[in-house]
Amino acid sequence: MVNTQLTPTGVPAQVPASAAPPQAKTAPTLTSRELVKNDEPDAFFFRELENSGILLNAPQIKAVRHGEGPMLILAGAGCGKTTVLAARTAYLLAVRRVPASGILLVTFTSKAAREIKERIARMPGVGPAAAHAVEARTFHSFALLMLRRNGCKEQILGEFGAQHTIMKMILRRMGSAQTFQPETLLAALSAWKMQGKGADELPDRTDDEAAVKNILTAYEDWKQERNLWDFDDILLELRRRMDDRLFLKRLQNRYAWIMVDEFQDTNLIQYELVQYLAAAHRNLAVVGDDDQTIYTFNGARQESILEFDKLYPESKIVTLDINYRSDSRILGLGGAIVRHNRARRPKDLKAAGPSGRMPQYVRPSHPEEEAAWVVDHLARQVRSGKAAYKDIAILHRTAGSSRAVLEQLLMRDIPFVQYGSQAVFYDQPLIKPLMDHLRLSLNPRRMEALPGALGPLYVPREEGHAFILAQEKETRKKYPLIHLTRWSRLQSFQQDAVKERIRLIKSLKAMKPAYALQEMRRLFYDKYVQAGDPLVYTQYRDMVLDSLEELESAAARFDSVERFVAYADELSLRHARMEALKDKNEGDAVQLMTIHRAKGLEFPYVYLIGASEGILPHSTALKDKPPEELKAVRPEAAEEQIYEAALEEERRLAYVAVTRAKERLYISSPAYYHSKPAAPSRFLLEAYGIKPAKESKSASTRPAAGSKQRTRR
Repeated sequence: MVNTQLTPTGVPAQVPASAAPPQAKTAPTLTSRELVKNDEPDAFFFRELENSGILLNAPQIKAVRHGEGPMLILAGAGCGKTTVLAARTAYLLAVRRVPASGILLVTFTSKAAREIKERIARMPGVGPAAAHAVEARTFHSFALLMLRRNGCKEQILGEFGAQHTIMKMILRRMGSAQTFQPETLLAALSAWKMQGKGADELPDRTDDEAAVKNILTAYEDWKQERNLWDFDDILLELRRRMDDRLFLKRLQNRYAWIMVDEFQDTNLIQYELVQYLAAAHRNLAVVGDDDQTIYTFNGARQESILEFDKLYPESKIVTLDINYRSDSRILGLGGAIVRHNRARRPKDLKAAGPSGRMPQYVRPSHPEEEAAWVVDHLARQVRSGKAAYKDIAILHRTAGSSRAVLEQLLMRDIPFVQYGSQAVFYDQPLIKPLMDHLRLSLNPRRMEALPGALGPLYVPREEGHAFILAQEKETRKKYPLIHLTRWSRLQSFQQDAVKERIRLIKSLKAMKPAYALQEMRRLFYDKYVQAGDPLVYTQYRDMVLDSLEELESAAARFDSVERFVAYADELSLRHARMEALKDKNEGDAVQLMTIHRAKGLEFPYVYLIGASEGILPHSTALKDKPPEELKAVRPEAAEEQIYEAALEEERRLAYVAVTRAKERLYISSPAYYHSKPAAPSRFLLEAYGIKPAKESKSASTRPAAGSKQRTRR
């Protein structure tokens, strides 16, 4: 029975109870009513804003009033950047008499573009026609509009599913369908192209690199032959067109006033597009927060903000530092966390609201106890009427670290919306083949589990499954897999491997489930995963091992394979029912998401789980060697620089997580993770002035796949 009677405390574990909690300073209360005098030429504009309920503070007024020349608006979390963007647009229209058609406002999502348009239309002095004429678009939407206006007629592969299908076809044609995953190749190609490079420039120093280059070049050639573009091609084509001076001049003459939202998320190509557009007039205002740069794996460049005034020496820098979202203690914790980053622009956010309640900390023994406490606690908050389910978010660092809490939500029938994953942990692509082997050990004729067993045998799933079903119509077998031993497409050593696998499957039923998983990993599965997709294993090896160890931790709670499989199957059924009711529940449901997904959102109640060393910061940032995905983004940087950058990004993730909370923040730091001791996150200790004990980077690494740390049978 899991103990859920944990008592939250006012300080993290290992921090003295007498330690003073971090607290943000109180913001000045002056607004435009006091700061903008009636005799000033633009007073009418601010009076109209006030009549509409919009009272700007001092830095917001400064940003809105800015005229010609570049400006960097450092917008701290919850500091009203959208209001400033809308108000500045209205100011340009109403006060500076800038033509609406000459304003370009670039956002990162279509939703953000729609929202800013709606906000502009509601601003005083801005008519519907002017609001409509302002060009508020995403980078991709703007680029496509410009290209269409200049005669480009290529069709757009907008759906990822279409790209996935094409890549699968290319892989089959080239005989690589069993080696590479389409989604991995597409992600690698996108990252490469957003550095401004073509597939023909990919490295080919090793056999794997050469194979990847051949596949991606074939994919690009296939699209080109059929006049097809993907989203990356749209940006690259506009960038190429800008080398045409007449084309560029037309764009510069049309858009003399440019604003860019979420500037810290721009990749190299987007950054160059902005520079080219603004080169003639330099009326460029960018809004962003270097403390919220958490997408470097997607090519986001923190340097865009850190080096802005080097590129534009005449630029003005305005810091929006008054936070209207979180109370002062939550905000103070966030500031005390991120302040330890060196690569940042210094800023201290002030709280506009009251001090509120201190963040609360719990120290469960392990993730199972953590999940039980979180779900029990939030359920009590809802029962008592203090909160609705929709007010609550549970944030986690990785998909795997949400496994236990998702199971608790399902088993207790608490409505929730899960972002970023469409399957329960046991049905995810990496995990399902192992679970299917366990299912077959209980019922070798469980036909829906057969495809999961075929991949690790290096048998084509679709064709192999079809062959088995066809043979079953003629002769039923207790172990249908045995039909593969008579399939002419398999060589004799593959047929022998099928017989060996059936013997293993027969033996799994009698084992403890954790040991059964370890045996499968030792005998074949870790080798299969490593060989299955070199790109995945090289770049995300730690994530792969993390998920497999999470599976073993989950299985260790059960004393029989039968009970473990029954539990996993029950979760799958409950999850399917929850998904069917998703639209109905979405009105009042707990939000379960990664920290990355939560950026830009806010919630009255936030539970941050897994705030322990090895989870946040993640083990990938604590290795002797930096993560491969960061090395790919910064190929010119020294390893020590990449390691430091990886740790600082983890710290920014912690900052983003904390600053999603408006009223209540609960932080949980499990004492054990995957059966190994886990100290509270160094980020929490640093916030209270405690320097974590020095550890070698490699001390946080996990045992390698196939290591001898095994659970006894």
